[in-house]
Amino acid sequence: MPNRKWLIGSAVLAAAVFALMWIGYTQRWSWVTAMDSAALEACYRFGAAHPGWVRAWDVYCTVLGPTVLRLVGVVVIVVALVRRHVRTAVFLVLTVELCGLVLVLAKAFADRPRPSTALVDALSSSFPSGHAMGLMVCVPAYLVVLLPMVRPAARGWAIAVGVVVILTIGAGRVVLNVHHPSDVVAGWALGYAYFVGCLLLYPPRVSRVAGTPAALGTAR
Repeated sequence: MPNRKWLIGSAVLAAAVFALMWIGYTQRWSWVTAMDSAALEACYRFGAAHPGWVRAWDVYCTVLGPTVLRLVGVVVIVVALVRRHVRTAVFLVLTVELCGLVLVLAKAFADRPRPSTALVDALSSSFPSGHAMGLMVCVPAYLVVLLPMVRPAARGWAIAVGVVVILTIGAGRVVLNVHHPSDVVAGWALGYAYFVGCLLLYPPRVSRVAGTPAALGTAR
């Protein structure tokens, strides 16, 4: 299946990017250090001079953060179970809810300190970014479940909004100086690899509107 081969290849590439970021941080590669330092310094200078800017990004990253999306996931899972969509519920448990466990293990393994210039409080260690990973798992998981039920004309818009949210939340963590850029890239990479693994191993079965092609793994 071409789609399956493409997904496996992209997940392997994402895992390689995660490993690259981790090795770059631990070995203090100059280009990783320079990338992290340049972005943090620029964001800190601007943020320190504009408290309102910092507050706005902090609220944005909180409202659309992984904690909120996991709470939404609990509601969606309950609704799916009530409607007897057990496979969809299990898929969301594996992706939206259990990705947090993967994050905890990855953070414990790397144990990277937060940037000393953090503009807001943040718990746990820095690598990888929990917001970046959480959004990269939760948003695609919701899209896989919901897109087959959406009219084709609206699917592109839904995907575009999802991409924008993923990118801006990741950028926001750097803007707030609570993550190095390499933490965010690593979070995106690990989240994508984990999501694809779940999708391939346990794809959901969801209803779709008439005339909408079935997505990978959604056919009954």
